[in-house]
Amino acid sequence: MALLHLSFYSAFTLSSLGLAFHRTHLISALLCLEGMMLSMFIALSMWPIQTQTPSATILPILMLAFSACEAGTGLALLVASTRTHGSDHLHNFNMLQC
Repeated sequence: MALLHLSFYSAFTLSSLGLAFHRTHLISALLCLEGMMLSMFIALSMWPIQTQTPSATILPILMLAFSACEAGTGLALLVASTRTHGSDHLHNFNMLQC
């Protein structure tokens, strides 16, 4: 396994472990999701270069668009939940209650 692949896999793994274990604040969960998306974006950007396939060059741009939408939605949820609940602690949220 190349050192480049190992760094992408380790960045994705560390971000997913951060999302799994550090679930106290909503902003930390959103940052872990952004770290996962960033590592996937870099890996998808390097994949067509390594395989010399020009047809897969649209995938990173498409993923970047979805990542921007995800970040905007996450920040809107953060602002809305902070206004209604007073903090961004995840233990204050009850998904079964509106």
